[in-house]
Amino acid sequence: MTVSTTTTAPSLAPNHHANHPAMDGVAGVLAGLTMALGGRRRVQLAVDLTALQPDDDLVDVGCGPGRATRAAARRVATVVGVDPAPTMLRMARVWPGRGRRRIRWRSGTAEALPIADAAASVVWAIATVHHWHDVDAGLAETRRVLRPGGRLLAIERCRPPSAATGLASHGWTDAQTTAFAEACRTAGFARVERAVHRMRRGALVSVVAR
Repeated sequence: MTVSTTTTAPSLAPNHHANHPAMDGVAGVLAGLTMALGGRRRVQLAVDLTALQPDDDLVDVGCGPGRATRAAARRVATVVGVDPAPTMLRMARVWPGRGRRRIRWRSGTAEALPIADAAASVVWAIATVHHWHDVDAGLAETRRVLRPGGRLLAIERCRPPSAATGLASHGWTDAQTTAFAEACRTAGFARVERAVHRMRRGALVSVVAR
């Protein structure tokens, strides 16, 4: 299954915002502040769905200013936050929070993770897969860094087909969720599970693969 933006209709591809520029500069700071101060329910959902354990080693792909990364660090052995935007990483490094000593911040992308083979038991991507340049390459990298039995989690906002363009499309329609789940199976993941989670404001969709 091909899911790259060069061969798949943008309305169906789970990485339909692959050409969106990295959130850097002044716009990145504003976006980073929004991310750092919001999204608490989404972060808690990620913690619950991955059933984090004290001996887990986690990689946060597209960590932004690191809210979810810091939440994980309070529960697991080690965490690596990966992001391509220097502004996001600078904010992540200076933001206060418990568990900071267990976090390493690294510049990188889903397609080129600065992580050793089989170094992680959990990889999660929270509201970032729709920005991956190449889903197949990102999933191959995820499998490389995961140990046998490791878990992959992707969370996105649930969007109706009518909102599948423009700013409102920062998320997944049902078709995009299906495309990513199928891509996980094609990449060799097992026990791929999809779910919709109703929140106070809107809904989130998740894909968990092992």
